[in-house]
Amino acid sequence: MIDRKPYRHRFPLSIIGYALRLYHRFPLSQSDVQELLHERGIQVSHETLRQWNIKFAPLLTEELRHREPRRGSRWHLDEVCVKVGGIKHWLWRAVDEDGAVLDILLQEHRDTRAARSFFVHLLREYDVPEVIHTDKLWSYGAALRELPVLHAVEHVQVVSTARCNNLVEQSHRPTRQHERQKLGFKRRRRAQEFLALHARVSNLHRHARTTVPAALRRSRQSAALLLWREVMQQVA
Repeated sequence: MIDRKPYRHRFPLSIIGYALRLYHRFPLSQSDVQELLHERGIQVSHETLRQWNIKFAPLLTEELRHREPRRGSRWHLDEVCVKVGGIKHWLWRAVDEDGAVLDILLQEHRDTRAARSFFVHLLREYDVPEVIHTDKLWSYGAALRELPVLHAVEHVQVVSTARCNNLVEQSHRPTRQHERQKLGFKRRRRAQEFLALHARVSNLHRHARTTVPAALRRSRQSAALLLWREVMQQVA
């Protein structure tokens, strides 16, 4: 495969793809990525890394989403508070019964309108589910009643403190790690773009650390890396 340079970028595609994968796969800051690249003799500025993220993150998110396998029909929804520019926001997240992230949406509120917006956001990409699991936030039930397409869906309310919705609650942990590493998110749009790509990268590597034979784990990791390179070639 020819390692070409994307239009108007002085670094080849392999370096850009490597830097972006490091940044979104692991809880690293831009300074950490700079240092890792420096070890390989590659000098990249903060601004260059920032521009790579601005340009490629939305494109990579869409391309990875289109390449994901068909997801399950049992949704688990939850929301977690994050600070963006010092202001409280709510990160709404949905995963399927296998723990794969379906979608995320960063919003300022935690009310019926926000819950409805998230359901509409999900229904643009996925078929109507069979079951929806949520915590006991009243906004979910109110939003479901406002959407006729979801009236026939079974709604199961669980107790968050009892870890009954553990699939989606565990999915919040990498977000918290990145939030701490970045010392908080600065801008809402950039935070949404970063977290959306982070979710797709998490799906891509979701089986890398499970208790499977080493050979199978390495095989899955190799497949994930190959897919990442293909996606980078597609969007560049």
